[in-house]
Amino acid sequence: MNKRIRIGSRGSKLALLYAQKAKDKILQNSSLKNEDVIIYPITTKGDQVKDIRLSEIGGKGLFSSTIEKELKEKKIDIAVHALKDMPAIETKGLRTDTFLERNDPREILITKNNKKLKDLNLNPIVGTSSYRREFQIKKIRSDISCKLIRGNVDTRIQKLKDGIFDAIVLSYAGIKYLEFENEISEIFSVEKLIPSAGQGIIALQSRDDDREIISILDKVNHEETYKRAHSERNILKVLEGDCETAIGAHSQIDGNKITLEAELFSLDGKMRFYEKKTDKIEKFEQLGNEIGQVLKTKSNNSYKR
Repeated sequence: MNKRIRIGSRGSKLALLYAQKAKDKILQNSSLKNEDVIIYPITTKGDQVKDIRLSEIGGKGLFSSTIEKELKEKKIDIAVHALKDMPAIETKGLRTDTFLERNDPREILITKNNKKLKDLNLNPIVGTSSYRREFQIKKIRSDISCKLIRGNVDTRIQKLKDGIFDAIVLSYAGIKYLEFENEISEIFSVEKLIPSAGQGIIALQSRDDDREIISILDKVNHEETYKRAHSERNILKVLEGDCETAIGAHSQIDGNKITLEAELFSLDGKMRFYEKKTDKIEKFEQLGNEIGQVLKTKSNNSYKR
């Protein structure tokens, strides 16, 4: 390959760490040199607007659409995304089919006095930007009040220390990358808080006709993560999930079997629909479709406006 490869990423500290991981993997699996692969930080609308729920200003696409535009216009060759922040339906002309090995998908709690969720004072205020997390923790403690919190991890932790919140819920993967593990008060099992579909997965996206780039990406794709990502994301596709869809989905592979579980909440969070199935690993995509259909039927579309 003669030209340099341009990787586009959000400009946050965490996103740039993800982009660097992608670059390292590409260099390890090709004859490219360090100077052949360049990371370009891109500011997205999701990064600029930090005081409103994503669902009110355009949904998950606010993080990915600006980067995807640069990709389609050939200003970059590869886009790096946190898979959980991507819309369920692929953008026409693009291909998201390469995934790095999954990081820890669990959720964590950070509190002011290192207390666990059950030990917080009465009527605690918990910061989260996710309806799913809100409904899940209210299922554990009904006296909790949730308030919107957005911004990067450093900002969220500072808001907690400033006394705006009693606790915040974040993904373990981001905390690990940023080396904030000493701040963690509690780690929730995936059974207790089923994470977002694709949580902990770094996705690499290219133009769907760029054979040269696709051949490079194929060499860095992690096969098990690929199957888990598609299995979980297929649930979202069936449900046509967006930012308002409170859904958790998590898969595990054991030998030649894949187990997928998911929970879906009604819009008001009062009803919960759950499904879990195990099948042969080669049916990973079908399994996601099946669970999506079961949840859609059970919920009778109560998760949609």
